[in-house]
Amino acid sequence: MKRDMNLWRKILFYVEEHYELGDFPMCDVEMEDYDEYIVREHCKLLIEAQLLNDLDPKTAKVLTLSHGGIYVGNLTNAGYDFLETIRPDTIWNKTKETIAKEGLPLMIKTIGIVASSIIKSTTEGITKAIIGS
Repeated sequence: MKRDMNLWRKILFYVEEHYELGDFPMCDVEMEDYDEYIVREHCKLLIEAQLLNDLDPKTAKVLTLSHGGIYVGNLTNAGYDFLETIRPDTIWNKTKETIAKEGLPLMIKTIGIVASSIIKSTTEGITKAIIGS
């Protein structure tokens, strides 16, 4: 299996939208265009990367396919920060394009650095336009 960063982004958006609080806080991740085993493995990777919380096995269903779903906890603070960095499609697409063009590794750290640089460049351009420098 290859790691799919587009799927990572989709899962983060999905969890942000569908996470439910309650006695058993969880999100049942369902991605229509992806095999459930691929989604499960990518959820595990997101947990390992500390972008998603794992479930407490004492109080919630474990990450499993046995109930017909893939259950995860909410985004971590780092998960929210990462998602905010790559939220706009324009930033995400430019980030992937830049990484491919420069032959950089498609890793979380690289994505964060490149996306942040694009945001910084855009912000500086807007600031200069407003100030008139």
